[in-house]
Amino acid sequence: MDIDIKGKDFVKIHYTGSLADGAVFDSSLEREPLAFIMDVGMLIPGLEADVKEANVGDKRKAVIEAEKAYGSVNEEAVQDVPKTQFPEDLKIEEGMQLQAQGPEGPIPVMVKEIKEESVIVDFNHPLAGKDLTFEYELLEKRPATEDDLNAILGK
Repeated sequence: MDIDIKGKDFVKIHYTGSLADGAVFDSSLEREPLAFIMDVGMLIPGLEADVKEANVGDKRKAVIEAEKAYGSVNEEAVQDVPKTQFPEDLKIEEGMQLQAQGPEGPIPVMVKEIKEESVIVDFNHPLAGKDLTFEYELLEKRPATEDDLNAILGK
């Protein structure tokens, strides 16, 4: 992965992400803060736009519309896959989350329905079509370095 960080900011936030009904889908509060580099596609666009406006120490709440998060649900991403494409020893169940291998790495998929000869699989992101709320605290924002990038990418 070749990322140009010139003129970009390195950022750390602690956050809690929730759905419209208040259900928490992710939080960094019990682990290390989320570290990323702005403007290189490491964060959903709506949250990144909000973080750009924040200052170190700010505690903010951002409501992100689905289109600026993981996008709308794409009906073409729900596909009928022959059972022969799955490992023989895999016990497939509706609602099961699996990983498919895509051109850019693993993709999370959800089993929607099991038919006699095939399985209906949803390749949409699990949060596609959902508005998301993030409550976060901006812990750090400064010019990015190559060391920052290497730490994020695990090099």
